[in-house]
Amino acid sequence: MIPFAEQWTVESAMRIVQHPTVDSELWASAVEWLLLHGPPEIRELLAQASCHATGAQFPELKPRRFAPDGSPCYDLAELARSLGISEEEARKQLQEKERQHGVRHGLSEDDTTALQ
Repeated sequence: MIPFAEQWTVESAMRIVQHPTVDSELWASAVEWLLLHGPPEIRELLAQASCHATGAQFPELKPRRFAPDGSPCYDLAELARSLGISEEEARKQLQEKERQHGVRHGLSEDDTTALQ
């Protein structure tokens, strides 16, 4: 299996994201790749869109802390409730994304900054 980081290029991911009738899973994979490996300006735009979409779709979900890069961090139990899944299932999905991406997504309080 090809590592996730090598599954896309900026050009191929952008073609998918901009395609008007692409499959939603393929679109989501391209966006996920761009969020992790795209150029900084595209990552910033997608992060802003993600924050807006999270607020619109899950108004009860509020960030509890911030990662070193400034991105919001959510409580896993609250996130699971908002998604209608168990905390265990949310943890498994998070761990699977970490394995796929080779990137740590689940942060502890020691890794984050409290809200001011």
